[in-house]
Amino acid sequence: MVRDVVSVARYLDGELLQGEVPSTRHVNSVVAIDAFGIPTDRLFTTLVTTGEKPILALVDDPERATLLRDIVLVTSVDTPPLRQVLSAARITAIVGAHTSQELLVPRLTALLAVDQAAEARAITSAMRVLTLAARRSGITGVIAELAHRIDGWAVLLDRHGEVITTAGAGSLHIDDAIAVAIGRPVRVRHRALQVHPVGPGQDVTAQLVTAPRNDSSGRGRELSSQAAALLDLLMRTRDSSHLERLGRSMMLETVLEGGDRATRLLRRWGVHERTLVGFALASRTSGVDVEHLLALWLDELGAEHVFTSQRGLIQGLLREEHVEEIAHRVEAFASTLYLGLGRPAGTDALARSVDESRQACEAARAGGERVVRYTAIPTVSFVLGQLDREQVGRVGRLLDPLRSGDQGTELIETLRVFLATNSAWGESASRLRIHRQTLTARIRRIEDLIGLSLADPDDRVAAWLALRASDG
Repeated sequence: MVRDVVSVARYLDGELLQGEVPSTRHVNSVVAIDAFGIPTDRLFTTLVTTGEKPILALVDDPERATLLRDIVLVTSVDTPPLRQVLSAARITAIVGAHTSQELLVPRLTALLAVDQAAEARAITSAMRVLTLAARRSGITGVIAELAHRIDGWAVLLDRHGEVITTAGAGSLHIDDAIAVAIGRPVRVRHRALQVHPVGPGQDVTAQLVTAPRNDSSGRGRELSSQAAALLDLLMRTRDSSHLERLGRSMMLETVLEGGDRATRLLRRWGVHERTLVGFALASRTSGVDVEHLLALWLDELGAEHVFTSQRGLIQGLLREEHVEEIAHRVEAFASTLYLGLGRPAGTDALARSVDESRQACEAARAGGERVVRYTAIPTVSFVLGQLDREQVGRVGRLLDPLRSGDQGTELIETLRVFLATNSAWGESASRLRIHRQTLTARIRRIEDLIGLSLADPDDRVAAWLALRASDG
């Protein structure tokens, strides 16, 4: 909280005589009248303590009276002549303060010191949040959080006045920001625009323009200034996280293709196990940085980061020895996380295990469970568990027509991916690395061979059970 004039009057139990200074203007310092010079900060006002004699002397010193219109006089005296002089000079004053004249300066100094300390703590707390936003969402996150913290809007411009990103600003606000930043001669509609250079001295890389709703807010100005320094650090630091994610994603794609290349790549990645477990991890809320959290857990376990993140869902592979430990941490985590686990699989079946883990993760979300294993999903394990070996074999033979031709393996994999992605044509084609028209032709071929329509929910269930029965 920053003290304004009216709150100081209430604190002193005095009467506020309104002059040139608004009662809502914030106060930043207090001095005795003998030590007072010329006010320099138009956004704040100064409290000047005085007795009755210096005020009455203003009648013969109009120049001094004009100077005092920009401050607030504070006195424990309240007499008709004093009121008459203050009114004629249009000076804002707090009269009749219930404190002796000698104690006014120390009492008000202590009051402002407490408020300034609280303000400093508030700014420090806000900067922690801005730093966290920078780690999670980069420049865009900082600007969005800054606009929220100052209860206004913020615009980040490059050195040429082009918009980099904004938060809370409409088109007119952006026009004002650009006009102020580059000195364009147009009417600015907001009185409290603040321009903060991003970068030191002559090496300015951008300009941050902010407009707190409260135009006299010192907190908004200080927070914007510190945010500009944080933005300078972000803009000058090369972000390797994007390249790292891209590299992991491409490596994982190669691993999921199977074969000797996958085995060699896993060994170079530091993974020498014959079987791995696919996993999918997500959070119920966007407030948890799941990717960073998982990386910390894997580092603590001494495990490699064999995973990729897309749209809030992390998919990857775990060593079997680490599965229970990750599951335990998910169960114990303060916020709700959802973990899906596939069946252990060799190098040539890792894609299947990852697909299973995603389905298990979706089942966890739907059922409100934190950890779900694919083998425990009732729609699959329960049905097959009720059948004897011969019946399971009969269900699996439903796909025999696909295996008989030259394209048997290709068609089986196409069917598996198409069902695993919930019949999403675009995603299936992307994962199979084929054109969508090619995928359409393969699905029609599959339907003709097995006599099922993959547009029918019952037929899709039958085809998936047949895949599971064949895998078993």
